[in-house]
Amino acid sequence: MRQIVMDTETTGIDPREGHRIIEIGGIELINRRFTGRTYHQYVNPERDIEAEAIGIHGITNERVANEPVFAQIADELWEFMRGAQLVIHNAPFDVGFFDHEFRLLKAARGEPVLGPVAEHCSVLDTLKMAREMHPGQRNSLDALCKRYDIDNGQRVLHGALLDSEILADVYLAMTGGQTALSLAGNDEGGDREAGSASGLRRIDRDGLTLAVTRPSEAEWQAHQQRLEQIRQAAGECRWDALTAAETQH
Repeated sequence: MRQIVMDTETTGIDPREGHRIIEIGGIELINRRFTGRTYHQYVNPERDIEAEAIGIHGITNERVANEPVFAQIADELWEFMRGAQLVIHNAPFDVGFFDHEFRLLKAARGEPVLGPVAEHCSVLDTLKMAREMHPGQRNSLDALCKRYDIDNGQRVLHGALLDSEILADVYLAMTGGQTALSLAGNDEGGDREAGSASGLRRIDRDGLTLAVTRPSEAEWQAHQQRLEQIRQAAGECRWDALTAAETQH
């Protein structure tokens, strides 16, 4: 599956009030692996950026004054995103802006060449997913980074490409982690055991015993302190659920 983790920065909140895109960032995943292919572009919105928006993303009118307008980058962007599943945090916001830009482009060119997004891409909203997984909790990107122990220390202001990179890590953590290891025996250069179609090497366990090491009192206390830090940061700790399940059996 080809996925594009995307984010935008804009001149304001609502495209119906004439607000435009000023930055686009995207990270490509194929089968949940980073391919190294990215898209990043600043855009001249052909209008002023609201002061409140500048306070969020730090992008000024002067910064984008000499950047290309959306019509100049639209075809390259569309080629990058077309046909993929778009992974976006609060997807209706970004998709609404993309569709607004494509409508303006259609009016200028006189032909429906690009968009709308939903007719050519599937969309996965990670905010909706997070609210379903963690009801009643904060589910901003920063909150999810804290919950899943993802480093976002470089994130002082918003930035489309940086937010896309962070969201990709969050999405993979939310959905089970990155499947970076091949379990199908198709790793290039890997030696396969004779007679094993999958390439997995079986180990003879006859005669093997498992050594069990008990934690010291200091180690146990450190473990309990770490669990409490997780509870405070995330509002829950999966270890508690595991312990409760064990006591019921």
